[in-house]
Amino acid sequence: FEHYSISIKKHTITIMRKLLLPVSLGLCLFASAQKKNSPAYFAATITAEDMQRHLYTIASKEMEGRDTPSPGLEKAADYIENHFKSLGLLPGNNGSYRQNYPLYKDSMTSSSLKVNGTAFNITKDYQPIPSMSHTTELRFSEVVFVGYGIVDGSLDAYKDLNVRGKLVMLLDGMPADYKPTATGFNSPANVLSRVARAQEKGAAAVLIVYGNYPRQSFNASGSYMLNQYVAGIYPETFSISEGVAASITGVDGILGKMKASPLASQTYKANIDLSYIKTTLTASASNVLGMIEGTDKKDEYVFLTSHYDHVGKRPDGTIYYGADDDGSGTTGILELAEAFAKAKAAGKGPRRTIVFMTVSGEEKGLWGSNYYSNHPVFPLDKTTVDLNIDMIGRIGEEYLKDKDSANYVYVIGDDKLSTDLATITDQVNKTVKMKLDRKYNDLNDKNRFYYRSDHYNFAEKGVPIIFYFNGVHADYHRPTDTPDKINYKLMAKRGQLVFYTAWEMANRNDMLKRDLKLEKP
Repeated sequence: FEHYSISIKKHTITIMRKLLLPVSLGLCLFASAQKKNSPAYFAATITAEDMQRHLYTIASKEMEGRDTPSPGLEKAADYIENHFKSLGLLPGNNGSYRQNYPLYKDSMTSSSLKVNGTAFNITKDYQPIPSMSHTTELRFSEVVFVGYGIVDGSLDAYKDLNVRGKLVMLLDGMPADYKPTATGFNSPANVLSRVARAQEKGAAAVLIVYGNYPRQSFNASGSYMLNQYVAGIYPETFSISEGVAASITGVDGILGKMKASPLASQTYKANIDLSYIKTTLTASASNVLGMIEGTDKKDEYVFLTSHYDHVGKRPDGTIYYGADDDGSGTTGILELAEAFAKAKAAGKGPRRTIVFMTVSGEEKGLWGSNYYSNHPVFPLDKTTVDLNIDMIGRIGEEYLKDKDSANYVYVIGDDKLSTDLATITDQVNKTVKMKLDRKYNDLNDKNRFYYRSDHYNFAEKGVPIIFYFNGVHADYHRPTDTPDKINYKLMAKRGQLVFYTAWEMANRNDMLKRDLKLEKP
């Protein structure tokens, strides 16, 4: 009986196992499917290996530093567009993956400078400044000397002077006891600032006296510009030697004499002929846009951006590879696009439309994003956020010896336009667990990073933004910014942080609030 009982138990257990096996297998498959269709699954497709493969192409010798415009930049644009196509992304600009924008470059065809009938030689005695000059022929019977031409607080070189419609002459340098109230491009002693002050005072033309004549060469071709049509123009601006200045004023060695004993502002009588004739060349560059259409909120948009240009190569052939700046961000966009494309294919597409945009011309003055923000394909008031990636592949100089050197990222701008954004960023980061350094959120920071990448043109239009950044390093804007120096594991983790943030932005019920006003310092 005992043997019979044991046999029944064994048979019962076997039957139960057979009955439970499909249920157990079903539960495992269900759990596996849940994991496979989770944000974590798609985030994990952003890998160091894939990033390395893309970046070694984007920052390769063949791309020649991706200057705007250049053949190398076009090769990079082709690579990005082909990747978007391979993923099944829709073209982001009315049937095209490109948003082209025009560029203009002025080139001098002729120039002359005469003082009292004596002609001077370009390069030996004077040079036009192409970025501040335009086709014109001017004749003056006098010159207004304004010292250093600085206007800063109580210092006003134009005090009691009327220079409207006149030729102004100012000197390179600044007073010995003068300390500018701002530095860099914002300094009142900057040449651009001084010419701008002359412009404000109504000057028709400006001569700037320099001590470094004769010069070796003169580049008659200016730089490319985004805007050919401007609301106002600079005064015609030439740099001149002390010899030319002496022919006007009768003062030899005027720069040294000004330092020894400041010369008074005054008007000098002289007949001066200025001419500058130019021609304008046109070119174009493009932003590359691919998109994944949303579902129930497809008419609202999440933008993921980076700039794919860098500074090109020098005349001697030296290539500035731009692996971190911003090959890393561009690679991030390629990987993010792939992760979201896989989610879409698995039936987990975003509620809002996600636009992946790589822009050009960032290094020249945020050209591509400037053009997009003024010629948007998608309504900016329906663009909930721009997540901009600019340099995520390296350890910045401030973190080289930090305990978090392999697990940090600078997050810039998430507290500026929306009270939602910083809170969401912190919540999302609970999954990735990176150190989010907000040091550069201070608008008074001397580096002014908030203003220096493509997110800023979105912010200017009221779109909330986050700028992801690893900080500068020894290879920043040097030929040595190469793909072999990238920390690909860290780069992938930063990319995953952007992915989780974009996932939240694309799928939350509401667009981000726009309840903060950006106060510029």
